[in-house]
Amino acid sequence: MNPEGLWFREIFTDNLIFGYRVKRVLYSGQSRFQKIDILDLYAYGKTLFLDNKIQSAQIDEHIYHEALVQPAMFTHPEPKSALIIGGGEGATLREVLKHGSIEKAVMVDIDGELVDASRKYLPEWSDGAFDDSRTELIIDDARKYIFETDEKFDVVISDLTEPLEGGPSKYLFTKEFYNRVNDILTESGVLVVQSGSAVQMYNDFAASVYRTLGEIFPAVGIYTVYIESFQMLWAFTIASRKERPEDLSEEVLNIRMKSRGVENLRFYLPKYHRGLFYIPRYLDEKLSEGRVLTDADPYIWTA
Repeated sequence: MNPEGLWFREIFTDNLIFGYRVKRVLYSGQSRFQKIDILDLYAYGKTLFLDNKIQSAQIDEHIYHEALVQPAMFTHPEPKSALIIGGGEGATLREVLKHGSIEKAVMVDIDGELVDASRKYLPEWSDGAFDDSRTELIIDDARKYIFETDEKFDVVISDLTEPLEGGPSKYLFTKEFYNRVNDILTESGVLVVQSGSAVQMYNDFAASVYRTLGEIFPAVGIYTVYIESFQMLWAFTIASRKERPEDLSEEVLNIRMKSRGVENLRFYLPKYHRGLFYIPRYLDEKLSEGRVLTDADPYIWTA
């Protein structure tokens, strides 16, 4: 160990490396599917890394998870059921369960070891959500679950890692997969997908998710949020079978928030909703260049 202490290195791409000074190693292991590191960082507090890539940090996980979940939940007029794909830490589930209208929330994650480690070392993320009577936790391949289920959902939330070669999520961002998601959505159903970096250098994946969903859904929007611990602007793509998310008024959103008893939000507010969809010009122009992702030609994020 050098005099400055222990550092964790994340290779984002061949041209970009991030370094994090580590206070404590809380957990480090290899599951059947991915490398898991839970570290206490001087800058961000407790932080989760999967396959050496940052996923969630104590300093701002509320920003990421509220940004992922709340716009989609409020786009639906009265969500009673939700399906979460991935989301091993349990914070996505936590945000869904804030809505009093929710009667059932199914979370499907392939990595039970990640869920167990998160429950033990990151309990603030789930905040009791795994023990909520409305929760159904399924440890399984999400693609297998979605193609086999006969259930319908009002909201589907995709909280997956980027599609790495050999990783567990490569075929969960394709047109074939999203076609099946469309099949299991209810009439006013909404899908939201965490879509990776939105910065000028690395936005091909976000543009391709947007283009792929546009092949299937009548209303598709993309919005961005700056995530401090990611050190960059992040993209989320939302697709709806009926309502256009960016058209919802502050008045309607306030009514929905009050009627569902949603409280304790630290980032999302109805008055900010439309503003999320005001994306940078470079990203807006990039959207037309995205490609349709398929099982035969999926997206592979290369470092």
